[in-house]
Amino acid sequence: MNGDTMAVKSETKMIRRKETKKVMKRNYKREILEKTVETIFFLCAFISVVSVIAIIGFVFYKGLHPFVGEDAYSFVKFITGTRWAPSENVYGIFYMIVASVLATFGAVLVGVPIGVLTAVFIAEIAPEWAVKILKPAVELLAGIPSVLYGAFGLGVIVPMIKAISPKVHGQSLFAVIIVLTIMILPTIVSLSESAIKAVPRSYTEASLGLGASKIQTIFKAVLPAAKSGILSAAVLGVGRAIGETMAVMMIAGNPTAGLPDSIWSMVRPLTTNIAMEMSYASGRQAEMLFATGVVLFVFIMCVNLIMTYITKKTEVSSK
Repeated sequence: MNGDTMAVKSETKMIRRKETKKVMKRNYKREILEKTVETIFFLCAFISVVSVIAIIGFVFYKGLHPFVGEDAYSFVKFITGTRWAPSENVYGIFYMIVASVLATFGAVLVGVPIGVLTAVFIAEIAPEWAVKILKPAVELLAGIPSVLYGAFGLGVIVPMIKAISPKVHGQSLFAVIIVLTIMILPTIVSLSESAIKAVPRSYTEASLGLGASKIQTIFKAVLPAAKSGILSAAVLGVGRAIGETMAVMMIAGNPTAGLPDSIWSMVRPLTTNIAMEMSYASGRQAEMLFATGVVLFVFIMCVNLIMTYITKKTEVSSK
């Protein structure tokens, strides 16, 4: 009996050892897999950060170079000038900064209300059959290349503006605002709709239970609860409007001098200035185009920081 008991115990110990080894081996493989995945994630994040730093460093190095040294160009003249004439060594971008600000502000001023109201209609009011039509249409609008927006603007919007404009041309700030408004709508509609749908249904039910109408509930309960998401959509819309190049270049007119005095005036935003001349520019002209890129980058960063600050303040106040 004692011999049998000892044999059973020995066999049990062997089985436990084998199971322990299997578990340890399984855990070891899991740890290796997790470390491998973590390393891949780290490399991807590292490459992204390094790429951003490299791009910023290169642009700033090339863009700030013409303002230092013996043959330095006046930075004040560059920022405050209203004439761009590389053949005469004249580089002023103030009128381009004004054009970028006005075009972006106009597009956001028109596009955000339209986009938010469209999102409200899709999320809260539209019947299911209408949603099935509108949502794919908005998604399709987001996938259209910018050059096609420019072609549409040049072939449809510019002639319409020319017919009513007090000036002889249709390429204008007004045309830029209209096209940019259409281009930022998909971003604002999609993100605003997601923010509205994320609002707990209890908010709506409580508002309706207190006797509010559906429209009152939307504007007094749902939209205030979703305002941080809507502001985030506006931030992305601003980024899209500021950075758009090809479509704007086709319909802006791109004058070489002069501040816009009305929405009918031709304009030359910062992005189009870079895109139009970078392919053939060299020497001082190329450096000034990089300097324009630096100004554009700083401008975008300032706008994004301001909008992010407003969004965070809104989130804190809503809590």
